Amino acid sequence: MDIATFPLGALQTNCYVLGNGREAVVVDPGGDPAPLLKHIEAGGLTLTAILNTHLHFDHTAGNKALAEATGAPILANDADGYLLDTWLGRGGDMGLPLLDLYEWKNLEPGEATFAGAQCSVFHTPGHSPGSLTFYFPDAGAAFVGDLIFYRSIGRTDFPGGDLDTLKRSVRKHIFTLPPETRLLSGHGPETSVGDERNHNPFLGGF
Repeated sequence: MDIATFPLGALQTNCYVLGNGREAVVVDPGGDPAPLLKHIEAGGLTLTAILNTHLHFDHTAGNKALAEATGAPILANDADGYLLDTWLGRGGDMGLPLLDLYEWKNLEPGEATFAGAQCSVFHTPGHSPGSLTFYFPDAGAAFVGDLIFYRSIGRTDFPGGDLDTLKRSVRKHIFTLPPETRLLSGHGPETSVGDERNHNPFLGGF
């Protein structure tokens, strides 16, 4: 499997393309999807799904354009649906453009297959009520959105956030993965389960 990273949008959100054979999935298209489309076309890939770890605007700004260009469905968790009625989900505040609404489908936690690859979908609330983590064991990688970062954690001061809930999510679903698992976050550099278990100052005492 190949994973390519594209920082997109006003907040340089990490967008990921996971390619597996001739199929691909995109995680969190947070801006103009032109670089993603170019990468997908160059690799001869067919995009089969657009996965959102959560529905904050900086992770979804490219949803509509990418879905219209490829026909791929947009998948997210229903618990974040209310965000599309707020500036957190639509932008339009602090000088940010208002996003066009897009059609999306509910994705429940559990076992799934994306681009022909096994994926464990974890419900990992804390940053937002419907935050999801996508763990692809064959790729040795988990796409964690804004749940956990290199030596840091996601904000919990937005409406719908909760620090204790976020810590429980990390300890239940992230720190129980193999220590070498790559953690691909919404912002900043990648890290690993083992590194964050040993060094993350916000999650000490695990």
